[in-house]
Amino acid sequence: MERVYIPHLLQRPEKTLTVELDTHLGDLETLTPVRGELTIVHQGTYLEVKARADTIVTLTCDRCLQAYNHRVAIAPKELIWLEADPDPATLPLEREVSVDDLVETLPPNGHFVPETWIYEQICLALPQPQICDEDCEGIDLSATAAANPVDRRWAALAQLQQQLQPPEA
Repeated sequence: MERVYIPHLLQRPEKTLTVELDTHLGDLETLTPVRGELTIVHQGTYLEVKARADTIVTLTCDRCLQAYNHRVAIAPKELIWLEADPDPATLPLEREVSVDDLVETLPPNGHFVPETWIYEQICLALPQPQICDEDCEGIDLSATAAANPVDRRWAALAQLQQQLQPPEA
């Protein structure tokens, strides 16, 4: 996907660019390409960006550490304000940030990068925590401990632990 030069959107019919998605993203490993559609509309002082896309990613379960496949389907919509970059020399070293300042901005003569935006939206849609199944019980520690012999470097500690355990009656 190519970067979109924002002023060129003003010359398009209805100031709209629609991009068909059928690609693998460089920073996100997916089993299937990201497929869908991305629409960018220049609204004068802001860009209206919306998409619908889906793909399948391989995740690692936080409980049992097994890999599993997860379908991600997104339909995000975002307004990105077009605002000239302020001169860093005029900015205060410290400033309080209000909720209104927590918005995405781009310079009016800059570029919009669709691949980065789609990547961010898919990452935001990934489940937290990543659990392979509702019934996942995690790693069975008793079987793991019995299967793995004690590292010889810890043998002295294991011997001391046995000495400190009370005898069974």
